[in-house]
Amino acid sequence: MSLYAFIGALETGLVFALVALGSYLTFRVLDFPDLTIEGSFPLGGAVAAKLMVMGVDPWSASLAGAAAGALAGLVTAFLNIRLRILHILAGILTAIALYSVNLRIMGGPNVGLLNVDTAFSLAERLGLSSRYAPIAILLVVVIVAKIALDIFLSTGVGLAMRATGANPRMARANGVNVDRMVTLGLCIANGLAGLAGALFAQMLGAADVSMGIGVIVVALAAVIGGTALMPSRLVPMLTLACVLGSILYRLAIALALNSNFIGLNASDVNLVTAILVAIALFAPGRKFSLPKWSARATK
Repeated sequence: MSLYAFIGALETGLVFALVALGSYLTFRVLDFPDLTIEGSFPLGGAVAAKLMVMGVDPWSASLAGAAAGALAGLVTAFLNIRLRILHILAGILTAIALYSVNLRIMGGPNVGLLNVDTAFSLAERLGLSSRYAPIAILLVVVIVAKIALDIFLSTGVGLAMRATGANPRMARANGVNVDRMVTLGLCIANGLAGLAGALFAQMLGAADVSMGIGVIVVALAAVIGGTALMPSRLVPMLTLACVLGSILYRLAIALALNSNFIGLNASDVNLVTAILVAIALFAPGRKFSLPKWSARATK
């Protein structure tokens, strides 16, 4: 694998680490299979790109993209809690609706960011190399997001959210507002996805309406694969596993696509993703042992 492919995989892995942290919050902490990420990820990119083209500074635009993603999570929570729509269907409905919303925001299928200052170009002005500036910025953002999530989950509200996911009936019996915890968790998770989409659009140089396709599978691959490699009950270790799982997943994809021995093409990304997720789901629950030979066979 070339240095260029390695750097590209590392950058993409760091971006999707934010999505993986959000998916960990919904799937593992809240036990809420949220599919809104498929729409909130490109929503964050669309909002940030549109604002940056209008002259808004990159960091304010990125925060606006995160806020838009959080609003998408609020819509899913409303559909599930108030309208009593099944959580999976609520996320699907929101994601489908956001496809049209993103087209409205961008005024077309995509918005280019050529000759527009991004968060990475601002870092280059501080003396960072154009090759390594995205990695440095993304690494700082991911570390801050991980630590903030760790601190939040250790607070009283965070413990109430964890109790909601573990046993909602018991949490409700102990005075926890379960609906509020679910709403807050969905807003935080999709806010992280919106921030990731905003940074991803700046990294690619454009926001596209279809850039959210398959995001949920990538996030699940990072969460499942990372926690399978680093099993733990401690929240800081689990969030670290999600971050490392996202990076290792992208490196594995890059290695498979750039290996002459395997011989895969760029169109095989979804195939490789499905195989990696299947392995991550299958391997932790299996116990492998050496075959037992009978005494007669050893004579």
